[in-house]
Amino acid sequence: MKIVQTENLTRVYGSGETAITALDHVNLSVSEGEFVAVMGPSGCGKSTLLHLIGGLDRPTEGRVLLAGQDLTQLDDDALTLLRRRKIGFVFQFFNLIPVLTALENVALPLLLDGVPAKEARQRAVEWLERMGLGERLHHRPDQLSAGQQQRVAIARAMVTEPALILADEPTGNLDTRAGDDIANLLRQTVNQWGRTVLMVTHDPRIAAYADRIVFLKDGRIVDETLLTGNGDQQEAQALHERMETLR
Repeated sequence: MKIVQTENLTRVYGSGETAITALDHVNLSVSEGEFVAVMGPSGCGKSTLLHLIGGLDRPTEGRVLLAGQDLTQLDDDALTLLRRRKIGFVFQFFNLIPVLTALENVALPLLLDGVPAKEARQRAVEWLERMGLGERLHHRPDQLSAGQQQRVAIARAMVTEPALILADEPTGNLDTRAGDDIANLLRQTVNQWGRTVLMVTHDPRIAAYADRIVFLKDGRIVDETLLTGNGDQQEAQALHERMETLR
């Protein structure tokens, strides 16, 4: 089953002579249970693609289908509900609420969706424990390391049981060890918890944990590569070399 399908997806910013085409008729499909990484030079449209698939922006042309539902046909309220229930977001800078504890940050999406507080708290605890943070439930973000904050962010993304996780440079603010830990967790999200992950990254070492790499350049898909998905360093080196040819 196709979780994500884009058809001639195009995003143009501005108009006339100053118009910038961030995405140019991109056709991409992502299957259920697949881990796909999107790579390419800075400014190639990676984050724009993720934002359009996540309903955070609207296309100039084309459409996005999420589990067969056309996002371009939804109004803002319907898009908000869809994002809350079907998509989990993981960002480079965590986007945690500073005054809330880890437990409160993870429970918040459920509370906003009307889940009773006791159930929301219980589900938040379960996901934080799965992330290895059972002893950090009541710590605020400034009391956690960067890697721990990203684990909280992944727990928050997973707590609503979404079909799709969108990760935008999830290791970009982490050191090598913490980055590897997060890449392994995203791999586990697919293998153990049956989610689909679409990740934007500039790091070939992190991309090597994916099943498939999609390369973007100048807003277009220019290549795709299948991987073993186990973080193999020879594959990471090959990805690095392929990236160099796109610069």
